Amino acid sequence: MKAKSISQLVRHPSAHWVGDGFPVRNVMSVQRDGARISPFLLLDYAGPYRFAPSDRRRGVGQHPHRGFETVTIVYQGELEHRDSAGNSGSIGPGDVQWMSAAGGVLHEEFHSRNFTRSGGLFEAVQLWVNLPAKDKMSLPRYQTLRRAEIPVVNLPKQAGHLRVIAGEYAGHHGPAQSFTPVNVWDVELVDGKQLSLTFDNGSMTAILVLRGQARFNDTETLAEAQLVQFSREGQHIEINAVEAAHLLVLNGEPINEPIASYGPFVMNSSDEISQAIQDYQAGRLGVLSEADTRLYHDKHNH
Repeated sequence: MKAKSISQLVRHPSAHWVGDGFPVRNVMSVQRDGARISPFLLLDYAGPYRFAPSDRRRGVGQHPHRGFETVTIVYQGELEHRDSAGNSGSIGPGDVQWMSAAGGVLHEEFHSRNFTRSGGLFEAVQLWVNLPAKDKMSLPRYQTLRRAEIPVVNLPKQAGHLRVIAGEYAGHHGPAQSFTPVNVWDVELVDGKQLSLTFDNGSMTAILVLRGQARFNDTETLAEAQLVQFSREGQHIEINAVEAAHLLVLNGEPINEPIASYGPFVMNSSDEISQAIQDYQAGRLGVLSEADTRLYHDKHNH
């Protein structure tokens, strides 16, 4: 079986704030990486960051999305979400929010009221997954995946465990329903242990190190907030935990279609981007009023 060779390393990701609640390091971006990361569009690693207690909620106010899915995995802290399709919910450690913006939504993401009041460590990942042209204007949908719903698989030789958020590993299927078939696995490896992974030839694979250190294909060692991307050719990847390591493994079949990206919109042409902007400005992506926002938070946090 041919190994997937290492095609790119991200050792020094750019850092910035998203709103006032998410200090992120950007490790993948369609603007920078283009089609080579398809079917993925973006990967931000937020935190770990300690927030002081506050009476003012932190996060990102209402903003639009169209043409893709956003996946938020919370490791520490707690988030609340609300969108113009009528969906709302909160997610805490180990939970996942899988939002398919598809034809378009407005949404907002804030620290929960309880986390805002107590403060503490916040850590999360946000992944954007592209949609094929035939699904870009589908109806939006929203999934809250609770920690207890996500299968945990013990790895061979007591090497650690793997959570199957999406896709399949060793006969275990993740609960996420995605338009684009992808594998999203949350992996914890024991110090000194090894993990062999096999993927389809031609698929895109990237691995983010969240904590610890891991060596890949016995050639490159990566540490916290560093990412390795592999060639599409080949099937096999070898991972060695130089020290106890927490990894996020992403894999999927590339979408071989044109990509037109502008801020929160990802379509197939500049005309479709222009239409998305017009639809947003005309209110066709729905409405999230500030009054409704206040009522929602009053109802759910008191």
